[in-house]
Amino acid sequence: MSTYIVTNPATGETGPQFTSATSAQLNEAMKTADAAHSGWSRSTTVAERSVMIERVAELHRERREVLAEIIVREMGKPLEQALGEVDFSADIYSFYATHGEKFLADENLELMDAEGTAFVRRSSLGVLLGIMPWNFPYYQVARFAGPNLVLGNTILLKHASQCPESAAAIEQIFLDAGFPVGAYQNVYADSDQIATMIADPRVVGVSLTGSERAGAAVAEVAGRNLKKVVLELGGSDPFILLSTDDLDATVDAAVSGRIDNNGQACNAAKRFVVIADLYDSFVEKFSAKVAALTPSDPMDSDTVLGPLSSLGASNTLQEQLDRAVAQGAVATVSGTRTGTYFPAAVLTGVTPANDAHTEEFFGPVAIVYSVKDEAEAIAIANDTPFGLGSYLFSTDRAQVLRVADQIEAGMVFVNGVGLDSPELPFGGIKRSGFGRELGRFGIEEFVNRKLVRILK
Repeated sequence: MSTYIVTNPATGETGPQFTSATSAQLNEAMKTADAAHSGWSRSTTVAERSVMIERVAELHRERREVLAEIIVREMGKPLEQALGEVDFSADIYSFYATHGEKFLADENLELMDAEGTAFVRRSSLGVLLGIMPWNFPYYQVARFAGPNLVLGNTILLKHASQCPESAAAIEQIFLDAGFPVGAYQNVYADSDQIATMIADPRVVGVSLTGSERAGAAVAEVAGRNLKKVVLELGGSDPFILLSTDDLDATVDAAVSGRIDNNGQACNAAKRFVVIADLYDSFVEKFSAKVAALTPSDPMDSDTVLGPLSSLGASNTLQEQLDRAVAQGAVATVSGTRTGTYFPAAVLTGVTPANDAHTEEFFGPVAIVYSVKDEAEAIAIANDTPFGLGSYLFSTDRAQVLRVADQIEAGMVFVNGVGLDSPELPFGGIKRSGFGRELGRFGIEEFVNRKLVRILK
């Protein structure tokens, strides 16, 4: 059974424990969500639901300091980054409030026989179950709930067990924004209960952001019950450096891409693939920047690198790092951790024989490879079971387009990091999952595209 309790990773202090839902309570939640879809969703317009979603955005902005402090306590995100997450979440809600009617407008079809008319009308499917992780407590919810509530689906949201306060705060925002009971509900459920909910005929689809193991388990149950699934899983995104006219700025981008959110992001830059003539200078500058980072109190506004989310996460990352070195990798930068405070590390000399070559390091550990040419850079970048995002740095426009076409990933960001935006689709391939969130694509996943053909 999941235990919903806040354990502050910066201090070890624990907060109140939240009561897990009973089977009867979850059944009532599904009943209420189903009723809200049959009633509220079908009796309101996209425009009316968009007004409520815009109010959700406003409430995030009004309560940003309180919301940010909650997730600092829950998972150790540095305060300034926590504030940024709240702001970004608000922007996502506003994006769908502004563009929902356009995205969901009827689509006229050109008929081959030119007799009569035909169009596709987009409408909701029903009750959706969202299963969300701890590393971006507000952002992950926003990109799932925002588009689907505009569309008219109703939401049951199972958050991570270490995020009960933020989960409750989000639910309260939806209620305060005017959504009826049942439109958005937080459920404190465990994995067995989640499997039962997925199998329930009132739940029509599932979206999960989390580990490969969790994704496989959810997809298995959903598949047996013929339910649509969107999965955003792990990542080991390459940062490919082929040329630059400002190495210092590129190194700054590399550091930011690796240590944002304390290195605990699926789409963080994790493997740095550097052309040979820049490799030595890059490693020197990158290592120096990383070595200067000192994990510190996440409530300090100047903190860039805070603690990892839990002692368990810190132990796992230490085991991975130690094993990588034991198998032949060289740590150009490393330090001694103190509990959850994990100093950033840089590994070189990793080969395909090293476990680190195919593992995901969920924390501030970077691997740097030297490659002789573009072809080897692409080969190393693609030599991973994951395929979420990627970062490509080059001053050659033709090379950018050529290499981007060959990278096996759902996203390619060129000459920059932190370029995510509400209008840009997010998602991956391979073992990073399937489906897309954000942008126009994010509102198209759980939708009925109903054909209407009129002869006369």
